[in-house]
Amino acid sequence: MPKKNTKDTDSKTKNSIILNSKLPDSSSKLIFDEPLLCAQFLRGYIKGIPCLRDVQPEDIEDVSAQFVPLFAEERDSDRVKRVHIKNGTPFFLVSLIEHKTKVEYNVCMQIFRYMVYIREAYEMEEEDRKEGISRQKGFRYPPVLPIVYYEGRKKWTVPLNFRSRITEGNAFAKYIPDFQYYLVPLRKYSNRELLDRQDEISLVMLVNKLQELGDITSFRSLPPEQLESILKDSPNHIVGTIADILLAFLLKSNVSTDEAEKIVGKVREKNVGQLFANMAPIDIQAEQAKIRAQKQKIDAQQQELDAQQQKINAKLREMDTQKQEMDAKLREMDTQKQEMDAQKEQLNVKQQEIDAKLQEVEKIKQEMEAALASLKKTNSGR
Repeated sequence: MPKKNTKDTDSKTKNSIILNSKLPDSSSKLIFDEPLLCAQFLRGYIKGIPCLRDVQPEDIEDVSAQFVPLFAEERDSDRVKRVHIKNGTPFFLVSLIEHKTKVEYNVCMQIFRYMVYIREAYEMEEEDRKEGISRQKGFRYPPVLPIVYYEGRKKWTVPLNFRSRITEGNAFAKYIPDFQYYLVPLRKYSNRELLDRQDEISLVMLVNKLQELGDITSFRSLPPEQLESILKDSPNHIVGTIADILLAFLLKSNVSTDEAEKIVGKVREKNVGQLFANMAPIDIQAEQAKIRAQKQKIDAQQQELDAQQQKINAKLREMDTQKQEMDAKLREMDTQKQEMDAQKEQLNVKQQEIDAKLQEVEKIKQEMEAALASLKKTNSGR
């Protein structure tokens, strides 16, 4: 058996670490940062707002840097866009990205904060343009469209309206700044539905649905010619964005760096139809087994840590009990000392009283002796 080259392995590991450090935390952030993808998303996935039907990339201005840093918590994946409507007032788009598998129940409050900041900023802009305009009857604040683009597998169970997060929300309905956010759950769309749309944003969403290695099988079943046609005329920077999103998935799934680069290379070559054609199923199964083994090892270590923590907690409780007993003994001894000090004080008082009595008796004795001596002297003179 040939000896394994450890230098090559170390080099691949380092390359994987470097690549992972450059990958985005949320692929959704890339979607909304790219004007073309953002415009396609608004046109294709937001229903019921006529002014979005013809929105173009040049109509979208990113203003995230003005608002995201205002929050104490890290919301780097959130995006705020100013969408310029032809012959109309611009409106603001707030996109909150929940890329994890768990839902986030405080999303309404996050959106509410953005709405307040955005409208305050708009008011200040208009006041700079014309002082006092915000106090005029005809002044209007811009609309804000809050969007939650959810990529998780589990069902999104958070209510869409802000009132649901307020105690007695229905009773105080008239006094609550109520609103709903627009939810776009990726799990709602099948691979077939996304592919039939034949645009880059839908291809991105197809890639985003690859959240487990087993999803590759479903992707392989899609017609290659339809996949190929999507990127045929796409600009290189869009192709690069899709490649980055796919690379993030592969590396986070423990696919080797070399294998991941080969697969992503097909995207850069616009050869999406053959994306996973040469990726052996046995490799997928091996990586899945490796992930399961790592998880079992972590779980075993966690159980051992929990057992040690329980022993430490039991010892701490025992020490705490002993300390309480010692404190009780000390309090008892202190009480006894106080009682003895009180008794000693009483004895001192008694001793002082006895000494005073003795002094008084001695004085009487001396007076009686003096009187007796005087009497004897008088009798002897007679």
